[in-house]
Amino acid sequence: MAMLNFERKYRVRGGTLIGGDLFDFWVGPFYVGFFGVTTIFFAVLGTVLILWGASQGPTWNVWQINIAPPDLKYGLRLAPLMEGGLWQLITVCAIGAFGSWALREVEICRKLGMGLHVPFAFSMAIFAYVTLVVIRPVLMGAWGHGFPYGILSHLDWVSNTGYQYLHFHYNPAHMIAVSFFFATTFALSLHGALVLSSTNPKKGELVKTPEHEDTFFRDSIGYSIGTLGIHRLGLFLALSSGFWSAVCIVISGPFWTRGWPEWWGWWLALPIWR
Repeated sequence: MAMLNFERKYRVRGGTLIGGDLFDFWVGPFYVGFFGVTTIFFAVLGTVLILWGASQGPTWNVWQINIAPPDLKYGLRLAPLMEGGLWQLITVCAIGAFGSWALREVEICRKLGMGLHVPFAFSMAIFAYVTLVVIRPVLMGAWGHGFPYGILSHLDWVSNTGYQYLHFHYNPAHMIAVSFFFATTFALSLHGALVLSSTNPKKGELVKTPEHEDTFFRDSIGYSIGTLGIHRLGLFLALSSGFWSAVCIVISGPFWTRGWPEWWGWWLALPIWR
């Protein structure tokens, strides 16, 4: 079926979560919907607030622009605009934009009769962000524990947070997250390379089929997960990366306040070493 015919078949009213037919239309290839409108609203407002905040700072250097969260003394209260209140407003806009985009994806899935795998996957990324700027600060009692908006300032925050717990690489959830990140790139690089090698044969040769791909891995490692299986595995590995990344930071502070190397004392105390 030609793509344009396919689009005409599914560009029908319905499947909306809220607003009914109010914004149930397309602009070119893009579906709008109620949550498309709220996405644009929050994204534009947040961007304007970031630019306004930058205009109040000492530099327009994109690397050095910094919009910091409120000082710890404000706790979980609203802070004055130029003392962290701007960061709070931008955070609300970011969560509103990300959440709206995910709900817009849900509406598109409903129209197409698809599963909700895409919005679910994106929601894991939203969860990781919300963990950093909402869940962890709330558990620690101050918005000031969130990360600043800025390139170099954000990197400084990451470095300082790691050193605050002596050596963040000893965080067990961090170890799991990094392992999943490497496994994701490893699995999907193998998959991508296999697809390219089978669909780009030498001149004069036929394009290879999935049977050839399965045979390659059965011959090389004794097992092939299959064409559908590799995508399921890639999704699982990627979502696990985001999930354990959120876990590794949310347990640092609210649930463990000492250096992470100390956490491994239980390992040294095992009877097998005596």
